[in-house]
Amino acid sequence: MRGSSPRSTGKNRRNGAYIRKMRPQDILVPVPAGLCCKPGGFHIDPVRPVERAVITHGHSDHARPGHGAVLAAQETLDIMRLRYGDNFADSTQAVGYGEKTKLGDVTIQFHPAGHVLGSAQIAVSCGGTCIVASGDYKDAPDPTCAPFELVPCDVFITEATFGLPVFRHGHAADEIKKLLASVALFPERAHLVGAYSLGKAQRVIALLREAGYDAPIYLHGAMEKITRYYESRGVPLGDLRPAKDMKKADLAGTITLAPPSATSDIWTRRFPDPVTAFASGWMRVRARARQRGVELPLVISDHADWDGLTATIDATGAGEVWVTHGQEDALVHWCTAKGLTARPLDLIGYGEEDEADAAVAGEEAEA
Repeated sequence: MRGSSPRSTGKNRRNGAYIRKMRPQDILVPVPAGLCCKPGGFHIDPVRPVERAVITHGHSDHARPGHGAVLAAQETLDIMRLRYGDNFADSTQAVGYGEKTKLGDVTIQFHPAGHVLGSAQIAVSCGGTCIVASGDYKDAPDPTCAPFELVPCDVFITEATFGLPVFRHGHAADEIKKLLASVALFPERAHLVGAYSLGKAQRVIALLREAGYDAPIYLHGAMEKITRYYESRGVPLGDLRPAKDMKKADLAGTITLAPPSATSDIWTRRFPDPVTAFASGWMRVRARARQRGVELPLVISDHADWDGLTATIDATGAGEVWVTHGQEDALVHWCTAKGLTARPLDLIGYGEEDEADAAVAGEEAEA
């Protein structure tokens, strides 16, 4: 595991000394709206309006408007407000990392997930049993958000977006070197980098700055609001400018960040002979890059890869693993081969951020 936490943490939870505890399925259960906690009276990342929602992070396949009450990290609440307006929920409550909150018979505690700014794992404790709902997470370094924190638990609910052994992401810094080498090789061309508007875009910018790139970076209009919010939360991103203010000839040799959908439409005509790049874990699959017309695939992901998923599961010490949204079967098979109890949750409504976020990020807006 790439995080700093020792793999041995929490092993006692797996080795048998189960004093009679509350059954996990009596604490959290999958229902059409999402994961329901009946003893606590809430849902985690519900896909339809509910009375009380606990939200792991701001991507719109997890954070939806219309709930009665929403509990989330302050950054997630702010992002939901930016995207959906002030009245996205009847009431809100900000929960800090490490803070314990009592809901009915349940205590919840937020821990950093390392996915995007404000992302959290939700530890749900009741009757001596601890279940950690990870939401989306990664164990790789990211200068734009709090790093993933390992949480020992009895049951670990893991995503499986990249839950196949073929997905091994490598180091994001090496992908940034590829981008900068291309910029140096083609000074007469503009480079358009497709990136999800929440999290990925800001991480790519921060990685470019870490690599020593201090020239202005240009933004599609759909990127500006959330990127400026990151800056307001103390994330330094350097000189950022709207792409819409530039003349075509002046964009030669520059880097522009845009939503993935914008890199394949008429908006690109304002750039001189653009090199289309896409920053995503899916770029490990060459057919995906060809399908999208991507000239420069950049394997940069905000999700854990196969090694990250399996190392995290092992390190939690959980004796039971629930797998959701992604390549569930392969990860369930890996867990059972390791002697763990595992099952897929078969939740519906979660997927790639760009598909869900396109409608709310204003990606069709003029930039």
